[in-house]
Amino acid sequence: MKVFFRNIHLYLSLAAGLIIFTSCLTGTILVFEEEIEHSLYANRYFVTSQGERLPLTQVVKSAVESTPKAKLSSVKVYHEANRSVEVSITVPEKKGHKEQMDKAKAEQKPEAKSTDKRGPKSKDKKNEKRKPTITVYVDPFTGKVLDVVNPRESFFFTVESIHRWLLGGKDSIGNFLTGFSTLFFFFILITGIILWWPKTKKILYQRLKIKFDGGWKRLVHDLHIVTGFYLSIFLIVIVLSGLVMAFNWVNKGLFTLTGSKMENPEPPTVVFQKVLKSVSVDEVAKTIQNEVNTFELYTIRIPKDSVSTYSVNVLPLNSIETAGDTYFIDQYTGKTVGAQKFSNKNSGQKIRAIVKPLHTGAIYGLTSKIISFLICLLSLAFPVTGVIMWLNRLKVNKKKEKKTVVQPAVVNQK
Repeated sequence: MKVFFRNIHLYLSLAAGLIIFTSCLTGTILVFEEEIEHSLYANRYFVTSQGERLPLTQVVKSAVESTPKAKLSSVKVYHEANRSVEVSITVPEKKGHKEQMDKAKAEQKPEAKSTDKRGPKSKDKKNEKRKPTITVYVDPFTGKVLDVVNPRESFFFTVESIHRWLLGGKDSIGNFLTGFSTLFFFFILITGIILWWPKTKKILYQRLKIKFDGGWKRLVHDLHIVTGFYLSIFLIVIVLSGLVMAFNWVNKGLFTLTGSKMENPEPPTVVFQKVLKSVSVDEVAKTIQNEVNTFELYTIRIPKDSVSTYSVNVLPLNSIETAGDTYFIDQYTGKTVGAQKFSNKNSGQKIRAIVKPLHTGAIYGLTSKIISFLICLLSLAFPVTGVIMWLNRLKVNKKKEKKTVVQPAVVNQK
């Protein structure tokens, strides 16, 4: 039976080994993305606290005016006094000649009278194209723009793109390959544990420690077998969390196993007020600060149309990065009209919320990041040691074949 599992382990590893190596390498780099960014670009993320903060409206104005034709998307505010405010803005996408001609033709056609009572700014979300988003970092005390960054042009976005899609983008062949390589990795780990499982106590002791004085072949063998056993449990967790994010059917399976609903309740809407203007982000921030005493950060998302609400995601102090509460603020009155709190989510939604920090190692802060970094770093050795072991086995098998060649029988002549 072990021959069967060995073949599965071998052929899946040969098929996906290079992509698994790439995933482990890029994963190792991504673990400390935040810390590296904060160290390299400290002037972007940190400011000198100097008295009273400017109104958020003024901070937002500085950000929007930094880029032509920009439109406000969201505002992120940290509780630390020395952190900059992060303002996300959308900019018009650069269009080719054909798209510009199509737009000109569409503008020449007479517009049909709308029967939609939701207001002039209402849009069909399904037909709305996602525009490029830029992050503007602003000093909340002076209003000075510290940096303007397109996240998709950063080094770490490129690394993440390799990690997730092999640079191919979502729904690409690269996405398909990384997804199925992750699935193969899961079965490689399971078959690896089966092959490791010892028959006797003596063999157990041998497979729990690395023998450094047994020659290079024995060292390679132990690095693959022994290290693989110790890391396998952690890797299975990382791989399973990756599968939840990679495949919709695995994600649905999580909710099926927990007997939970996937969908969140629909966010509330408001009545379009023709005579009223939307309240400012300062008023929204004031409402949130009255609702929540302490927070790590909060992000205000601007209403998409005339009947949407301000959506404010609040991350409580010392919480997992995805365990935030969402509040919905009426854009005309500034009052809270609904909330989706993490504590009220069902078990499936709570587990799904921790999948990403579990995968990235951020779930328990710096400690879990260090562990995750070491796991990814050591995992880089598995494809290498595995190939060396396979080549050594091929050499041994060839020698055996030569020895078992049948010699021709000698016929005695009378």
